[in-house]
Amino acid sequence: MTKKITFNELRDIKDHLPHGSMQRIAQELGIEVETVRNYFGGTHYEKGTSVGMHIEQGPQGGIILLDDTTILEKAQEILEKK
Repeated sequence: MTKKITFNELRDIKDHLPHGSMQRIAQELGIEVETVRNYFGGTHYEKGTSVGMHIEQGPQGGIILLDDTTILEKAQEILEKK
């Protein structure tokens, strides 16, 4: 499932996650923590992998098209429980 979101919205979600959430998401999904960080705008490709995001320049940091929303959904679950 693909989803459009602004870069600023994606970073806002990341910024509101409680401490340790990146590690928790990585552990629950069985992926590297750097891959989760890359999903939220990081560029640590030497340790993590690309996450299927396409960026179009524009207002609010541009538009991000996410090929897979699994990490985003996990983050939103954590925020709902917070």
